Amino acid sequence: MSMDSAQNLGTATADPQLQHFIEVETQKQRFQLLVHQMTELCWQEKCMDKPGPKLDSRTEACFVNCVERFIDTSQFILNRLEQTQKSKIAFSESMSD
Repeated sequence: MSMDSAQNLGTATADPQLQHFIEVETQKQRFQLLVHQMTELCWQEKCMDKPGPKLDSRTEACFVNCVERFIDTSQFILNRLEQTQKSKIAFSESMSD
């Protein structure tokens, strides 16, 4: 990588609009991944034995329950990671005092 390319890369990552765009695209990618995982789990593994012309009430209830548990689990994991991150920051701040 040339020096000009490295400087342009540094400038690009310092651009707030570009950073915002990257954050939004990253969030979209994460959301799509979650939807894919949820679809694979609930549709293929848990609730759908064999595709038919329409969903019966048991399959529909299974989908609703599966999606709700998937969301609950994802939220629990995110909260736990956030708590862990906060405790690491608090610990590092207390060590620097």
